[in-house]
Amino acid sequence: MRIVFMGTPDFAVPSLRELAKRHEVVLVVTRPDAVRGRGRKLVPSAVKAAALELGLPVYEAHRADEQMVATVVAAHPDVVCVAAYGALLPDSLLSCAPYGCINVHASLLPKGRGAAPIQRALLDGDELVGVSIMRLVRGMDAGPYCRQASLAVGEQNCPEVMARLAELGAQELVVALDEMVSGDAVWVEQDEAEATYVAKVEKHEMLLDPADSVLTNRRRVQASLDAAPARLSVAGRGLRALDARVVEDRVEPGLVCVERRRVMLGCGDGTLELLRVKPDGKREMDVAAWSAGLRGNAITWGRA
Repeated sequence: MRIVFMGTPDFAVPSLRELAKRHEVVLVVTRPDAVRGRGRKLVPSAVKAAALELGLPVYEAHRADEQMVATVVAAHPDVVCVAAYGALLPDSLLSCAPYGCINVHASLLPKGRGAAPIQRALLDGDELVGVSIMRLVRGMDAGPYCRQASLAVGEQNCPEVMARLAELGAQELVVALDEMVSGDAVWVEQDEAEATYVAKVEKHEMLLDPADSVLTNRRRVQASLDAAPARLSVAGRGLRALDARVVEDRVEPGLVCVERRRVMLGCGDGTLELLRVKPDGKREMDVAAWSAGLRGNAITWGRA
């Protein structure tokens, strides 16, 4: 099939690579280079970097304007495949290919429509997450789906879950295309009564709080991403919590116990042990190394 692929972040890269192995990817559409990192340099999207590595033509666009739609139409695709492109698409693009426009969405629809389904699933404590291969229509993630697959979260953090779902989505996407060509694809309309919507996670939602339950704070650490990190303050100093676990030790809420190079935080109903952190202005490190700098018998912690 002749495919136009639209995507931007790391999540979309496995889908692009799988399509390039099996089909003719005639155009890759992605968001323009963005300023990232401490150096404040322009950096290409993960999809652009992968496309250039694969020798595929790239078109960059902030939004789906007339010029972008015209460029896609001129590529004469059989199908447009989308994975986390980052902008709403107009009707003129959704209907420009014979097989339409299909999307790799990182939730088990109709649950988890919207901007941050994986991070929200971890914050909510969902045991299962998944992907849906859906047809894009007018409306937020409202189209029918033809394939779904799930995996157990366990103790994996958000980047690990996202990476596994990206690979799973790529596998389901290529199967969906085969079934569409053969006529075996079965499209399931979403039950609007079961639909849920997930908004972007804001930074303030990720602040660890000694008044909250230990499980709530653990889920914040598990759901942490660079864009919305799990943060706290220990002895008046800010840091990111990169990994943590719930333990049986008892520490009073708001207090910190430093014992045998372990650091444990008292929460509202239990204790959270920090395992890996990134102090502000420093590199990330294991808690065993960071704990050497903690002094005193009445160390407190709180929101950053």
